[in-house]
Amino acid sequence: MKPTKPETLPRPVELTNTEVFDAWVEGLDPGTHESFCSFCAENYSTIECFLYARFLGYLSSITACEEWIKEKYLKPDHRRILLDEIGYMKDDIRLLRDDIENLGVKRESGVARIAAMEKELRGTINQVEQFTANKDRKGLLMAGADRAIRELAFIFKDDPIEGPLKEAAMSVWARMQLEE
Repeated sequence: MKPTKPETLPRPVELTNTEVFDAWVEGLDPGTHESFCSFCAENYSTIECFLYARFLGYLSSITACEEWIKEKYLKPDHRRILLDEIGYMKDDIRLLRDDIENLGVKRESGVARIAAMEKELRGTINQVEQFTANKDRKGLLMAGADRAIRELAFIFKDDPIEGPLKEAAMSVWARMQLEE
């Protein structure tokens, strides 16, 4: 009798992070689905979208959420744009200084233009710092609220207060979104 090969079972198809998150989003009820997708389309923060998903019951990683958002919604990177603008401003100031040194621009008018350009540069740098600080602050607040609500939900799991607690969590989320 000839030995037989063991049958090989077909490998299960592994879903990508994006497909897993997409399946979770599609599983939401229609109103929540529309609300979540609208929020993700209008919001520039992946962290805030992830936290909203957590409020809605998403339990997996931020990586899947981030990949899904990048695939579905084109998000401008305002911080990167401002940083690039700062680089261009520095180049312009350097070129103007070179022109002054090479006598291509009168010293008095060149110095005045440099002062105005440096003032604009400082304003843009301040804008980047403020943008980053506000984004970090809001992300930390949202993460803290998410953690507190998840802990409360865990403590009161299978308790009559669980339903009202979920409703309160959604109210907190909505209120935090309205605050800047």
